[in-house]
Amino acid sequence: MAIGLFFGVLALLLAVAMPVGGVFGIMAIFPSLLNPQFSFSATDVARSMFAGMNSFTLLAVPMFMVSGMIMAEGGLSERLFNFFAYFIGNKTAGFPCAVVVTCMFYAAISGSSPATVSAVGAMTIPFLVNMGYDLVFAAAIVTVAGGLGVIIPPSISYIVYSAAANASPSRLFIAGIIPGILIGVSLMVYCFYYCKKHGEDRERLMANYKAIREKGFLPLLRESVWALLTPVIILGTIYSGICSPTESAVISVFYGLFVCIFVYKTIQVREIGRVFMSGAKTYVNILFVIAAANGFARCLTLLRYPQTISKSVLAVSDNRIVILLIMNAIMLVCGMIIDNIPNIMILTPILVPIATAVGVDPVHFGIIMTCNLAEQWSL
Repeated sequence: MAIGLFFGVLALLLAVAMPVGGVFGIMAIFPSLLNPQFSFSATDVARSMFAGMNSFTLLAVPMFMVSGMIMAEGGLSERLFNFFAYFIGNKTAGFPCAVVVTCMFYAAISGSSPATVSAVGAMTIPFLVNMGYDLVFAAAIVTVAGGLGVIIPPSISYIVYSAAANASPSRLFIAGIIPGILIGVSLMVYCFYYCKKHGEDRERLMANYKAIREKGFLPLLRESVWALLTPVIILGTIYSGICSPTESAVISVFYGLFVCIFVYKTIQVREIGRVFMSGAKTYVNILFVIAAANGFARCLTLLRYPQTISKSVLAVSDNRIVILLIMNAIMLVCGMIIDNIPNIMILTPILVPIATAVGVDPVHFGIIMTCNLAEQWSL
């Protein structure tokens, strides 16, 4: 089957806004519809979908999603924000920077960009607007900083990539720390520049800052210490070798329930079923996308398209920097159109062989891919 026809139909289905999981499923059986002799029929696609989900690593995805929802319901983001604002709220761009730091910490709790944006943005965007900041600026800061949810570990995107590329999720988690911090610091530098250029309502800022300071450091610490310990527990158990990422994800769910039910008392026991059902409704969409993408990736392998594309790209240049720039340009365009998880499932079997051919470690390339796709989708 002509490679141009295959990817042309793929682009057309995506352009008409067909659900991504359906696109993967259709494209997986498309070659067998055109050529009955092709050895990957609809039955084989179904088997591949089920086999692809038989993964201990992927069990971490629903666990981290449910954990993020529990933390959001429990109001952990507000306690984190007040704690950081206590120290820097009176500085230039202090409150916007506190929003960025809160997103960074919440990213280390939830592993999800949507969870980070919804949990932090619901409280901080109205807060910033009431203090005189422009609505577009406030929403943009939360949205872009929320993209750190899949860059700062633990990350759902790292888990999906590790399953697709057969890479170590623990190594990906370690590798994602510095890029996440660098992006967060860059956002805070931009906040400082923006506030210096456009000014701030210092009277309103100081009034809110004094209200937070009046609570006192120890009461704020008592309120936020359980939230501050969450990433320490999640990442500490992984990096110390006590738990795998999947086991740590389960621990985060139980820890979140304990804190929100017995410590903060922001979730009632009777509400647990609703929270878990909300998590299941969110995950089932991702589950189908991942399953269908496994069939799609298997189809690509049998068609030998990754090898064909790899040869074409390497024919342009064998310089590692040039190849990486080409692949980043591809991800730049794809990230503007499709969410990062479907993109990872599409691009990993195509681009990873190219990256390894020029000597780029799959873990390093996973960080490049996740950062590129996550921030482009946020923008």
